[in-house]
Amino acid sequence: MISKWLPNRNPSSTPLTPNPYAEDLRQASRKPRLPAKLHSMPEDYVPSPTPPPPAPSTPYQPYATPPHSYPPPDGLAPAPRRSAWFYIGIIAGSLAAVFLLVTALVWATMRSVGGDSAGFGINPSSVAVIDISGAILSPETIDSQLRKFGDDDSVKAILLHINSPGGGAAASQEIYHEVLRVRQEKHKKINASIESVGASGAYYIASACDKIYANDASVVGSIGVIMEWTNYGDLMRWAKLKSVVIHAGELKDAGDPTHDVTPQEQAYFQSLVDNMYAQFIHDVATGRHSTDDKIKPLATGQVWTGEQALPLGLIDKVGGYRTALIDTARDAGISGEPSVVRPAKNKRGVFSILTDDGEDLFPNPSQLLDKSPGFYFMWK
Repeated sequence: MISKWLPNRNPSSTPLTPNPYAEDLRQASRKPRLPAKLHSMPEDYVPSPTPPPPAPSTPYQPYATPPHSYPPPDGLAPAPRRSAWFYIGIIAGSLAAVFLLVTALVWATMRSVGGDSAGFGINPSSVAVIDISGAILSPETIDSQLRKFGDDDSVKAILLHINSPGGGAAASQEIYHEVLRVRQEKHKKINASIESVGASGAYYIASACDKIYANDASVVGSIGVIMEWTNYGDLMRWAKLKSVVIHAGELKDAGDPTHDVTPQEQAYFQSLVDNMYAQFIHDVATGRHSTDDKIKPLATGQVWTGEQALPLGLIDKVGGYRTALIDTARDAGISGEPSVVRPAKNKRGVFSILTDDGEDLFPNPSQLLDKSPGFYFMWK
């Protein structure tokens, strides 16, 4: 250790003085010396070894196990690889499902267009059945079905399945003439089968067919015309209301429900009813291959049962729908069980009801104003 005080060579000189660099020398003497190896020459440097080149990348294998995948759990075998046939089977199954779906849609479309039938129309000989039920108010639907089946070569005969008390005079008459037209122009058999009721306008239509079938207890006949309306003149007078009508022509307001019928109006309307009555009798006689004189005694507006109507010549045979169907097929030359074709049903969903003109939900104001008298071939 270096002393803090340096000796004075001359004892007789002044006393010892502290060395200003003594503390720095003492600190320097305390630092350890570095090994001599660190101070070696550059010739002693040994370079580190060069790292090996990376391994070449292997080609992509879609079904190979990834190199870094986790090993399967203990006790479980690795999942087997799926072959290409597995995916081919999935694709083939999907195509088959699409084909079946398209086939079902085409079949449903054909049924909606062509009606309910025994198949895709493979049977070239079939009997078309048209239902006439309820009040007859419009001829449009029945006439269009008659025209359709009349033009269809696969339909050999038509059977009208009737369960109706009649309806409008003009509507019944129009269907009657359409039945005659199909019979004459298309040369097809058209028969009628009366279920429970075949009266008035419904019988008017049935008389145009080749044959009429009815059950023993069916109601048949009611050849006649009725005209009716509601007179509410007394109600208006009670409510102190008065109808104001300005017209030109003596009978222009005939049938106005606000006033009583005058004798002249009574005679006028009776002449209209008598004329329609004569048309009814004549058309029934023509369809039944009879005469007006033979039909007129039966045209009292009354009805008969099927059992009573047979000897009167109003029907051709007592029998139900099945009997009429088989006989119609035999008349058309169809042997065995006949193939039945029916018109397509008009199925309406909620969307169509909400998007139409709304007459099914709310009455048309013009119908509320319709107070004109009506002429009907109707049994009541």
